[in-house]
Amino acid sequence: MTPVVDSSWFYWAVGVAIGLPICLVALTELRVALTRRSSGLARPVGMIRNYVLPLAALLLLLVKATEVPAQATPVRIVSTVLGFVVLVLVLSGLNATFFQGAPEGSWRNRLPSIFLDVARFVVIAVGLAIIFSYIWGANVGGLFTALGITSIVLGLTLQNSVGQIISGLLLLFEQPFRIGDWVDTPSARGRVVEVNWRATHIDTGSGLQIMPNSVLAAASFTNLSRPTGEHTLSVTTEFGETDPPDDVCRLLERVAADLPQLRPGAVPTSAVAGAGEYQTSIPLRSPADAALAKTTFLRWIWYAARRSGLRLGGVEDDFATPERVERSLRIVAPTLRLNDSDRETLLAGARLTRYGADETIQSPGQIPTRMTFIVNGRVRLVAKRVDGAVVPVRTVDAGDFIGSTALTREPVTSGAYAVDEVTVLQVDREHMEQLVLRKPLLLQDIGRTIEERDDDVRRALAAAGD
Repeated sequence: MTPVVDSSWFYWAVGVAIGLPICLVALTELRVALTRRSSGLARPVGMIRNYVLPLAALLLLLVKATEVPAQATPVRIVSTVLGFVVLVLVLSGLNATFFQGAPEGSWRNRLPSIFLDVARFVVIAVGLAIIFSYIWGANVGGLFTALGITSIVLGLTLQNSVGQIISGLLLLFEQPFRIGDWVDTPSARGRVVEVNWRATHIDTGSGLQIMPNSVLAAASFTNLSRPTGEHTLSVTTEFGETDPPDDVCRLLERVAADLPQLRPGAVPTSAVAGAGEYQTSIPLRSPADAALAKTTFLRWIWYAARRSGLRLGGVEDDFATPERVERSLRIVAPTLRLNDSDRETLLAGARLTRYGADETIQSPGQIPTRMTFIVNGRVRLVAKRVDGAVVPVRTVDAGDFIGSTALTREPVTSGAYAVDEVTVLQVDREHMEQLVLRKPLLLQDIGRTIEERDDDVRRALAAAGD
């Protein structure tokens, strides 16, 4: 009688009985360590421990320990289940190894999901073919031949449609734009809101433009959002040919520098384009600000050009007629304690002009050269915190004034901007000095206003936590 230790099945049985618990303990510790590190490999290791290793041990016991033939149905069933589990493990392992946690901007991160789906389908098809061929003895060669012939026929029949899809998929793989980017294409300009394997959806502001990816792949377009923070708006304006070019460029740059959409730290530039035209380049924070920045800039330079005596579009400003100036002096007369003689005297030094809504009239820290009296509209006074944040102080309207420190030649503590279109009457410092010399009470009123404005600024900053 053959001793048990001389039987081959004995060593297989002992090896499985000892090796299986050791491998289970080792894989358990490895999975716990990977889980603590939030590694994507924790799930594949768990599948090896819970499914692959027990099924492999069972298969060894059936074939080697109990010597069941490989063609037996129980062995084939266990082998098939093990093959399916290994197939799932391969898919999970590839996903965890190559695509989970892929670096931003790498080809693994840019790979479209449809490519992953096709790759998974190919791996599953090949895996099933191997399982049915080697375990069940099925003839899969004929099936692959039929599929190949069918693919060729379909490819020739649908070559135009398939070519468009492939072009779109290649565009997705390259990823020249992402969700939220602003693009300028031959047929649409707007923000990308959705990208799939067939088409790109662009929000143009007046609707949603659905553009096939194959069209974008064959066309030239501009991604306005790349490089990040490098978008510049270019605006063309036209002035009178006799207007001094340096004065026009300074005006355009000054107005552009006050735009709220201007990129922090950037400086706008303006250059002569010829024939009375000027090109102004305005660095913006985002392409999304371009439309609002352009409309605000064009609106503000209309007012600024008239205040500076420049002819935007070649048109002279005829707003400040003597009649309007006279009426404006009557409106501010109670504030300045003017009589008829005083109004006649101030006519030579008064200047009537306008500011557009949200336009800056006075900046904090500025030393005014004239006092500004509000004839029509509203002006909001603001203070600036240490961190640059703007804090509202109060709103003044017709009959009130700003720039009162023009007489003391001190910087103003509050800024001012127009709430809506504002008409103001500006009086030069020299004429105001002559007026207050004749009217000591007016000087006291102005001094009291300076103190009140300073108190208002201090209270506003204290309430804002500065």
